[in-house]
Amino acid sequence: MFNNTLNSPAKKVLAIAGFIALALLAPFIAQTFGGNYWVRILDFALLYIMLALGLNIVVGFAGLLDLGYIAFYAVGAYLMALLSSPQLTSQFADLAQLFPAGIHLGFWWVLFIAGPIAALFGVLLGAPTLKLRGDYLAIVTLGFGEIIRIFLNNLDRPVNITNGPKGINAIDPVVFFGIDLSKAQELFGIKLSPGLMYYYLIMVLVIAVVFISLRLQHSRIGRAWVAIREDETAAKAMGINTRNVKLLAFAMGATFGGISGVVFGAFQAFVSPESFVLWESIYVLAIVVLGGMGHIPGVILGGILLVGFQEVLRELAEPAQKMLFGHVYIDAEVLRQLLFGLALVVVMLYRPSGIWPAPKREDRPVVRTRSHSSRLEGGM
Repeated sequence: MFNNTLNSPAKKVLAIAGFIALALLAPFIAQTFGGNYWVRILDFALLYIMLALGLNIVVGFAGLLDLGYIAFYAVGAYLMALLSSPQLTSQFADLAQLFPAGIHLGFWWVLFIAGPIAALFGVLLGAPTLKLRGDYLAIVTLGFGEIIRIFLNNLDRPVNITNGPKGINAIDPVVFFGIDLSKAQELFGIKLSPGLMYYYLIMVLVIAVVFISLRLQHSRIGRAWVAIREDETAAKAMGINTRNVKLLAFAMGATFGGISGVVFGAFQAFVSPESFVLWESIYVLAIVVLGGMGHIPGVILGGILLVGFQEVLRELAEPAQKMLFGHVYIDAEVLRQLLFGLALVVVMLYRPSGIWPAPKREDRPVVRTRSHSSRLEGGM
């Protein structure tokens, strides 16, 4: 679908330049025609893209089915909540003496801390599952995701750490060179809303994740992941340490998930276990599968289409019914879920490799020289 249209370097450069220009102008266009609501939708679309790029390393590159990926998202979000809010100091007197005004570590410090901690959780998930494949791996990872959510939901007693189902609020916003992104700013006469400023912050992080993913994909590690995905037994026979390579895939994917969680915590200024249910893991997996497993541009496109498609359905469901039938028969939320599921089925039927699958590499024909042919004939 897309591979035939982007077959020359000039067209690729032109397409990338056009995409970047559109991405830079998108929040202003959304704010002009739809208000700040659609700018927030773009923010969440970028967050889901960042999450999907991390899951793409595990599922798309290494071929390891992970249904508990949202747990790493939760780890990052709660690290941001605990280290940048008064929650811990309000529960522990010793900490309150050390930090009378609260810990308030700050977004950038938490961002660097969350990556390694989330990677550690990824290794803890990957270590017991090294010998599992397919459905068995999916069930174990699903259980891991639910354990993390239930753990966060119940860690409000006997000592209140996570505040249980009530969640944690009053999380510090992102501050960049003294600029508070949670407050509207004015630059060269242009009023910048908080959602718009967060959009550009998340976009920079997404570009960084894309760059790292591309470097990993074309490295020896990336080729080892693909070898495991295609045939783990053959990869092991070729000398690939499948144990370490799998653990590295879990760790790298978890790192991006943790970083996304930190951004989510700062952006929302509130986290609760309800944001990290199983449906979220399935939704991120759907972005990877429908966009094109193992293909970074496809994953980005999948994130844009799935998040945008759902919100468009939400907006148009009731007006369309009133125009066609004169009355709303089905609630917008119910109809949105129905049409969303139907769209997934249709895409999988007609585009089983995804909307924008990874291009297939064609083997180069073997060209035999005359001398080579004569040597073969002489040997025979």
